[in-house]
Amino acid sequence: MAALEDRWVSSFSFLLFCAVSIPILGSASLVQELSPHEYFSGLQANKASLAYFSRTVSPGAQPFLEQIENSVEALHDYGISVVKVKCPKEDVSRYCGKENALRKAYLFRGNVLIREFPTDALFDVNSIVANVLFALLFHEVKYVETLTDLQNIENALKGKSNMVFAYVPATGTAEHRAVMEVAFVYGTVHQFVLTTEATLLKDAGNDPDVSSAQLLFCHCQQATDLAQPCRRTPLEHDLTVLNIHRHLKLMGAPLVTEVAEDPEKVSTVHLQLGLPLVFILSQKETYEADRRTAEFLAWKLLGKAGVAILSRDVVDLNILRRSNIALKTPDEGVPIKYLVLEDTEEVITLVEDKSKVKQIQENEDEDEEDEDEKENDDQDVQDDQVVEAVSRDKKRELPLDQILTLTEETFHSAMLEAAQTVVLFYASWEAVSLVVLQSYTEVADHLKGTQGILLSRVNCWDWPGVCTMENVTQFPTIKIYKKGEQPITYNGMLGTEELTSFIMLSQVSCPLKLATIDEAERYLSGELPSELSSYQHSLVLGVFSTATSKVREAFTEAGSILSGHVTTGIYFEDDVLALSHKYAVSPPALLLARSSSQSIEGISLSKQSAQDIVQMIRYELLDVFPEITVQNLPHYLQLRKPFLIFFSDGDIGQIESKEMLKLAKGRSQQAFVSCWLNLKNTPVGRGVLKAYFATIPSLPALVWVNLHAGGQVFKFPSEQSITEMNILSWLEKLKAGLEIPSSTLSEEDWKPPLPAYNFLQMMEAAGPEFTLHTSSHQEDRREQQQLEGSEEKATVREEPIEEARVKAEKAQGPGRDLRGTAPRLAGREKQARRHSEL
Repeated sequence: MAALEDRWVSSFSFLLFCAVSIPILGSASLVQELSPHEYFSGLQANKASLAYFSRTVSPGAQPFLEQIENSVEALHDYGISVVKVKCPKEDVSRYCGKENALRKAYLFRGNVLIREFPTDALFDVNSIVANVLFALLFHEVKYVETLTDLQNIENALKGKSNMVFAYVPATGTAEHRAVMEVAFVYGTVHQFVLTTEATLLKDAGNDPDVSSAQLLFCHCQQATDLAQPCRRTPLEHDLTVLNIHRHLKLMGAPLVTEVAEDPEKVSTVHLQLGLPLVFILSQKETYEADRRTAEFLAWKLLGKAGVAILSRDVVDLNILRRSNIALKTPDEGVPIKYLVLEDTEEVITLVEDKSKVKQIQENEDEDEEDEDEKENDDQDVQDDQVVEAVSRDKKRELPLDQILTLTEETFHSAMLEAAQTVVLFYASWEAVSLVVLQSYTEVADHLKGTQGILLSRVNCWDWPGVCTMENVTQFPTIKIYKKGEQPITYNGMLGTEELTSFIMLSQVSCPLKLATIDEAERYLSGELPSELSSYQHSLVLGVFSTATSKVREAFTEAGSILSGHVTTGIYFEDDVLALSHKYAVSPPALLLARSSSQSIEGISLSKQSAQDIVQMIRYELLDVFPEITVQNLPHYLQLRKPFLIFFSDGDIGQIESKEMLKLAKGRSQQAFVSCWLNLKNTPVGRGVLKAYFATIPSLPALVWVNLHAGGQVFKFPSEQSITEMNILSWLEKLKAGLEIPSSTLSEEDWKPPLPAYNFLQMMEAAGPEFTLHTSSHQEDRREQQQLEGSEEKATVREEPIEEARVKAEKAQGPGRDLRGTAPRLAGREKQARRHSEL
C-alpha cells in the first residue's frame, strides 16, 4: 500500500507542478469540432470525453462555449477531451433532434453516456472540472446526505482504510474542484466522502462554519471496534489542491518517528513540508512512558508538527543533561533548540507560538545564571498563589463607588434602606478577602440599577465591634439582610457568577406559599419573575396535608436555609391529594423540578428535622451523571463514595454518554458516583491525571478512584469499548481483586508547604500600620502584649521554616509528562520559598 501511495503521490506532484507548463499539442489546445458521425465513430473504450451538440451558436450559448474553451487544458491533464459536435439541420437523432438536448453537455466514457449536464451548471472552469471529475469518480467519491449514510461508510472502513470527509457549501466551486482533483490521485488510497449538508459537519464532531468549505481526515484504519469512533484531524487551511495534498501527506507519515542519529541530520516529511519537528529526549529507564507521551503529543500536533523520540543511550548529545525537548525548524541554518519543559501543554504552545521559543530559552539562561542568588534571596517569593496574585495587582484600583462602605455608626441604619442588603465582611490585610472584594465589585457592576438590592462592605480590621456583633468568625463572610428576617449567610463559591445568582435568587422568599393547584403547577413549570429567568436553579415543592404540621414546619425552616441556592414552595390546601395523586406521591412529599430536566420527580418525605430535609434535598438535586467542575466537586465528595470518572478532552461523545448514563441509572448507582470531566472546561483535571498516572494517558480515559478508602486508582482498559456491560464486568474484577491498581494516592493530609502567617506576632513586631476602631481597654491590652512579646519576636519563625523546607524536599514527587532524560526535573523542583515581609 505504501509503494502504491508513493507512486500516486509522485504522479500527483508531477501533474501539480509540471502539467500547467507543458504545451498541449495538436487539437487539444482548442475545442475539437466534429460531426456526429466523426465523434461517435472515434470514441475509444475507457477514454472520457465531454461533448456539446449544437446547430448554430446562439448568443446565449457564447459564454458557455468560452468557459468550455478555457477548461480544455485542465481536463486534458486528466485524459478528458472536449468536443463540439456540429449537428446538421436534417439530423433528428437523440442529441441533435431536440431543442432541449442542445442546451446540455454530455460526458461519455467510450461510447457509454455517464452524465448529462445542463449548460447553466457549467458556468466556469471550476464548475466544469469539478462536475466532470465528480461524475467520473463516482466510486472513489461518495456523496452523502444523512448521518446514517456517513456512519455506514465509516463503519465499513474501520480496520481497513481511512476516509477523507469534505464539506462544500455548494458543488461547482473552487473548493469542490480541489477535492475532486486530489481524489483523482488519492482515490485508490483513501475513501473520499463529500457533502453539502451543513448538519453533517456538526454531527461529524466539528465546529461548523457553514460559510466555508472544510475537510476532515478520518483515521478509520486504526479503529478496529465498531463502537470506537474514527479520530478526525481537520485541515486548518483553505481547501486548495496544494493544502489538501500536503494534509494527506502529513496524515500518511508515521505518527512518531524513531530516531537513532544526530538530530541535525534528520529529515522527515514534516520538515520537507515546512513544519517543525519536536524531539522527545528519552532514555532506557523511561522509554515506555516517554513513548506514550510522544504518541499523545503527536495526536495533539497532527498536521502542525512532527514528533520524534530520540534515546540518549543511542546518540551522544553534547547538551544539558536536564534538557528533555528539542525543536528543529524547517529553516536552513537555524540550530536545534534544546529546552526544559514540564508538560505537553507547553510543547503545544511552543509549536503554535514561535515567539515562545526565544522567551523560554532566555528564561532558562537567566535561571542558570541566577540560581545560587535566587536560593539565597528566596524571601521575596510568595509561597501562596492567592497572596502572590494580590501582591501582583496591588496597584490596581478597584471601582468601589457602587458599594456602600459601612461603619459602626451606619451599619444598623443601612439595613433599613433597601428590601435586601448584601454585606461583605472582610479584612483589608487578608489576601482571600481582597480577591473576593474584586469579585464583589464585578457583582455590583452586574446588579447596577437592580431595584431593592443594596451592596455594602465592612472592613473588620477597622470595625471589629460590628463583625463581632454579627457573629463573623472568618474572612471573608457574605450575609444577606432582609427586613424582619434572620440574615442568610452565603456558603457557596465566591466567584462572580455564583454570587450574583445567589443574591438574585435570595429575593424570592422561601418557601413560597401557594394557594391553588394552578399556582403550584405554574410554579413547577418555572414561572418566576422575569429578572430571575436567566439564572439556572432547581425548584422544590413541599406537599403536605393538614395532619403533618411538624414536618411542614421543618420544611419551612429548610427552605429558609436553602434560600438563594434552591427555590422552595409549599402547598397544604384542602385539595392537596389531587395534586399529589397526579405525581404519584402521598403527603408529606417533595416534587422536584431540576434545572437540567423538563420532568418533575416525586419523592416521599420521611425526614422530620430541618437539617435532614436540607441534606435530602441537596442529595436528590445532584445530577445522575454530572460533569465534574471545581464548583460542584465538594457536593459529590461529601457523599464519601468511590468515583468512576470519564476524562475527556472536550465534549463527551454521544455513544459514551449514552452508555455511562445507563450505568449511572442502573442498580449499582448507589454504590459509586458516575461522572465525567471535560479538560477544556476544567483544566485542573490535567493535574489530577498527572497525580494519578505521573503522565497524562491517552484520552478519553475511564478511571476508578476511591479517595476515602485506600486511594487506589484503576484505569479501564483502553482496548475495550465503553459500554455498560464492559464497565460492569470490569468493576466486578476490581471487587474481586483481580485488577492491579495503576497507582495509590498518599494518605498524608494535604497541608501547605510552609507554616501559616503569624499575624499577631507580626503586629507585635512591627506595630499596627493603621488605627483600629476599638475601645480604649482593648488598646491598653494590646500595648501590654506588645511589650511582653517583643523580646521573643526574632527567633520564633526560623526553625519551623527550616523544618518545613526539609519536609517539602522529601515530599517531592516524580517528574511530569516530559520527564524522559531530565533527572533534575524528575528528582528536584525549586526549593520552598520563605514568606516575604508584609
